[in-house]
Amino acid sequence: MLYPQTNAARTTIDLNGIWDFQLKDGAPWQRAAVPASYNDQNPDPAYRNYVGVSRYRRPITIPAAFKGQRCFLRFDAVAHSCRVLLNGKEIGSHRGGFLPFEIELDGLLAPGETAELTVEADNRINHTTLPIGSESDSSFLSSDNPGILAVEAGKRFQQERGVNRPAFDFFNYTGINRPVRLCATPKNYIRDVALVPAISGEVRYSVETVGDGTVTLEILDAEGETVATAEGREGSFKIDSPHLWEPRPGTPYLYTARVRFGEDRYDQTFGVREVRIEGTKFLINGKPFRFHGPCKHEDSPFRGRGTDACVNVTDINLFHWLHANCFRTSHYPYAEEMYALCDREGIVIVDETPAVGMWADEHYGWDLAGYHADVLRAMIDRDKNHPSVVIWSLGNEPNTDEYPQKAYDYWYPLYEKAHAWDPQNRPVTLVGCQNNYDKDLIIPAMDIVFINRYYGWYNLSGDLEAARYALHMELSWWADKSKPTVLSEYGADTIAGLHGAVAEMFTEEFQVEFYRMVNACLDEQDYIVGEMPWNFADFSTCQGPLRVGGNRKGLFTRERQPKMAAHYFRERWGKMEENQ
Repeated sequence: MLYPQTNAARTTIDLNGIWDFQLKDGAPWQRAAVPASYNDQNPDPAYRNYVGVSRYRRPITIPAAFKGQRCFLRFDAVAHSCRVLLNGKEIGSHRGGFLPFEIELDGLLAPGETAELTVEADNRINHTTLPIGSESDSSFLSSDNPGILAVEAGKRFQQERGVNRPAFDFFNYTGINRPVRLCATPKNYIRDVALVPAISGEVRYSVETVGDGTVTLEILDAEGETVATAEGREGSFKIDSPHLWEPRPGTPYLYTARVRFGEDRYDQTFGVREVRIEGTKFLINGKPFRFHGPCKHEDSPFRGRGTDACVNVTDINLFHWLHANCFRTSHYPYAEEMYALCDREGIVIVDETPAVGMWADEHYGWDLAGYHADVLRAMIDRDKNHPSVVIWSLGNEPNTDEYPQKAYDYWYPLYEKAHAWDPQNRPVTLVGCQNNYDKDLIIPAMDIVFINRYYGWYNLSGDLEAARYALHMELSWWADKSKPTVLSEYGADTIAGLHGAVAEMFTEEFQVEFYRMVNACLDEQDYIVGEMPWNFADFSTCQGPLRVGGNRKGLFTRERQPKMAAHYFRERWGKMEENQ
């Protein structure tokens, strides 16, 4: 699906701003900002923790100038499923809260007409959604059960009130989290563009269109000069002496494929770069690449998971300050604006589906394979042309050791599909949790091993010598697998401003000593090709006894103020950058 664009042939009208908002049936209509999560926009505690359907509405008008054009609505993401209505009549729906969808308006609203647009956003999560929510069978909690315990009775009371707790450790931010647009294209239009570059300068392409016409391509360099041309819906072109897209600290050079089809035009940026694995090395443009950068979340004060250009730019500039070169879209596909920014800034992305929390119980989500595949394909279709995307991640921390063969049978077909669906055939991974790794069949089967480990925090808590011993033991085991490996999460909750002469848990000093210990183990292993601390910044979670105002493992506070660990990594990664 192409990102909306305004040019000589296409028009995009921004529908963002202040919408009418109704938290639930019967509640008064108030105001909410779009794009943004609604949860923190009102001090009423019902907003923070509401579970169910909420409604947004606003008038829309198709300009008379759009007459003769194809008109459609484009929603970048509504969490987690939604219905869209025009003057009270349903015109479309979508399942999933992190990927875009379009609704054609032909025959529904004519140019010059105004109608009321309503979006019903449903944030309920369970074993049929991605990400997964907690469910339990409360049928045995009948009111006539004389042996019922108070805690179990309380759980029943929660369920009766609609409490729907996530099976994942980040807040279930909800609503119209990403931009909404009214778009127009010619009736005969370009539906999709795929580009597959090689560092030789040879670029294969395919263009999907609707209607009759001839496809032509003009390839522009960064200065706007034509460097190649092509004709036809698929084929190839050659860029002589191409400038390569290099990750930080290189030059993220971008070309533009200007595609024309009848009256339509679309400008698709791309980078000339290749990604491959050779032995235990991860190569970008034939050169070994070492991942070093924190994982992150789409999370900021007031906006929740809402897209904000200022937050994105600030975060990426802090990545530059850290000398970081990558992040993983933990644990869902991010807003497209962030990928475009990383293309320009040279930050490498591991792109992840929202398959998180699939360890909750024996249900595991085995029946989700079809929907999971749909989400994976939609993510690949959306992000395939971004040079910053170098790995597809099928999901995060599933149960892979309790039912190892069942896990393999579920995940390996998704691995094969990712390779088949990606025109560039990028490497594929699945992020493994702390488990009985010697029983795991699927994580070692990936192209590159990603493992999350918290020795010294969730286990062997506070004892960094014992943690070093255990981590070294496990890393020696993975060395025999002869796969490039990334420590994709490791960290310690830290309260900013809490200090101690002795480095004990939750102090800033402990966080630094924790990272020194883990990184010393990583530096001993040649097959380790990356380190991704958890997390870039503190982020919001649902309340619980292990969380003090959210997850505090950030190198930065939620307001983006650095902790001591941020300065530690800035020095470490700065030296890595100097040695590249």
